[in-house]
Amino acid sequence: MRHAEKPTLNTRLVRRRFERAADSFDAADFVHAYTREGLLSRLQPLRIDAKIILDLGSATGSAQRALDRRFGRSHIISVDVAHKMLKKARKKKAWFAKASYVQATAGALPFPDASIDVIFSNLLLPWVDDPKPVFSEVARVLRQGGLFVFATLGPDSLQEIRRAWRQVDDEPHTHRFPDMHDLGDELVHAGLRDPVLDVDHLTITYKSSARLFQDLAAAGGRNALLQRRRTLTGKHRFATMVTELGGDVAGAEIRLNLELVFGHCWGGGPKADPANYRIDATEIPLRRR
Repeated sequence: MRHAEKPTLNTRLVRRRFERAADSFDAADFVHAYTREGLLSRLQPLRIDAKIILDLGSATGSAQRALDRRFGRSHIISVDVAHKMLKKARKKKAWFAKASYVQATAGALPFPDASIDVIFSNLLLPWVDDPKPVFSEVARVLRQGGLFVFATLGPDSLQEIRRAWRQVDDEPHTHRFPDMHDLGDELVHAGLRDPVLDVDHLTITYKSSARLFQDLAAAGGRNALLQRRRTLTGKHRFATMVTELGGDVAGAEIRLNLELVFGHCWGGGPKADPANYRIDATEIPLRRR
């Protein structure tokens, strides 16, 4: 096939998409709201004393007040790649809250080692090509015993759109999402401890394709792949895809299924340099003659 290799994201385009979506994001963030509530409910039984909270991929900051309530008015740092998203988040800040706003990428966090108590990340990972650098940075800035909690999409998400476009061309139209077990392996490899992951499913129903693609654009969810088609799609090809999707027919509905992956794990402390070996002399057995 023409695009047998794994599709990769254009990170600059991802940033531009979310800059443009800042004004419309809150009106179309129902999936983010669903996973946000799922993360907050999973936080309830976990006991941790947290002073510094990192909202990684904060978007417009809809989680900051709930995090403030959950962790007793800790200092919350909102991090996002899009400057306009952070401006929106700042407007939601309660007057008494301790908060900071930092524009940065998740794979290069501008924080000292072991400086963060909790990292909360809601649907950031679907917009990352490779989770390894992100998990490595999370492991670096998270204190030993600190908590990393996240939600992302699993590989069964958006299969309906993928199948519909496959009837039209072999161009990539949706990003590929990693399997839950692969994520768990990468968390451990990064030095994070005791990962726990579970899966939920969400079905979204649309009456028309226009509303579907309107919501995707409003939430910054348009195609941002490097291998995407650069020419115009064309009305006929687009109409064929919509027909395959099952929409725009009297009485028909478009149903999209999302595989939602929730996970949490714990900071493991500084990773040992593999080039250096430390041996406790007291553990060396005495040689008997």
